Parts: sequence; structure tokens; C-alpha cells
Amino acid sequence: MLDADQINALLPQTQCTRCGYPDCARYAQALARGEAEINLCPPGGAEGVARLAEATGRPVIPLNPEHGIEGPRFWAVIDESWCIGCTLCIKACPVDSIIGAPKQMHTVIENLCTGCELCIPACPVDCISLVPVHAQEPRPTGWAAWPQAEADQARTRYADRQTRQRRLQAEHDARLAAKAKHKLAHLAELTKTTDEDELARKRAVVEAALARARARRQSP
Repeated sequence: MLDADQINALLPQTQCTRCGYPDCARYAQALARGEAEINLCPPGGAEGVARLAEATGRPVIPLNPEHGIEGPRFWAVIDESWCIGCTLCIKACPVDSIIGAPKQMHTVIENLCTGCELCIPACPVDCISLVPVHAQEPRPTGWAAWPQAEADQARTRYADRQTRQRRLQAEHDARLAAKAKHKLAHLAELTKTTDEDELARKRAVVEAALARARARRQSP
């Protein structure tokens, strides 16, 4: 039985979530714990099931159609005439294969696209479509359509993106914490000033009352 990292290396790394897990690594962890079936990965197809069967010591079973079927590989293509530059597809892409800027046209770097399809529902103007990677018929499917080198590249790019997002989130949290600390210090200073002002007001009231009392005693 291989560990989670070794099992993850056997997956196609499309990060498509069709297996029901957030990414390939989480699916591999569930497999290593014996909590998931080996037939939940449509991009890996029948060969992928065979790989996982050997890795886990389980018998080969058919791909579960509830998670999709084995098919040819596709790339995402953005219709530049409809793109509004909202950046939602960039945020959805798990391997940073889409480039662009806010309110500027985006484009897909074809040789980096895993065909995960996550950018399609993210697009508010429906300007993303899928085109087959291979033109010849019959088109290869599963691992025949997705070389191991490209899977390894996708795994690295996904890991790099996750690392960058964690760093950006940590920096964002640190900025928020610093801002909150500054606000608390400012509020404390305001409270201190208010307390001192209230104390001075009360002291003035007392001193005025004593002055009036002294004045009455001294009057004939």
C-alpha cells in the first residue's frame, strides 16, 4: 500500500474535483486512508483505475459513471470578443493557465490547461468553450491523452499556486491584524482622553461647589 503522496503521483492532476474531493491530493489522502473508491477519476479513465488498484491492493472495478466517463482531452478557449475581464476564470483556474488583468481580455495558455472545466461555470458571460486537444479520430482518452510529464507539471503548478495563495492570505491577515491593533490603540487613547476629560469635569464641579460654600460662609 502506497502512501498519499505516492498515490497522488499516480493521478492525472487535472484538479477537476469530479471525484468529489477538492483536489487530487485530497482524493489521494482519502484513498490512502481507505475512505474512497478507486474508480472516481474520469480523467484517469480505466488505466487510472488500474493504477490505483495496484497501488492500493484492491481489485480493478469499472469507472463510476456518476462522476463522469472517460473521454478525450479538451482545452479551454476564451472568446476574446465577449470577455469582459472580470478575472473570475483566473481565480477559478487551479494551475494558473489563464492570464489577463481586470477589465482586460483574458486568454488561456493551451499547453498549461488541464481541461478541468472549472473556469466555465465561473464565467458570467459564457465566453469560454472547450475544444479537443487531439484532432485525429478516434481521439485518445485517459492517460493516452494526458502524458505523465504534463500531469507532473500540473501538480507542480497547482502546488505553487496553493503556496502563493497561502502566502497572500497570511499577508492579508497580517495587514488586517495590524490595522485592528492600530484601531484598538486609537480607541484606547480616545477612551483614556474621554476618562481624563470626565474626571476634570467632575473635579471642576466639585471645586465650584466648594467655592460657593466658602463664599456663603464668608458672607455677613
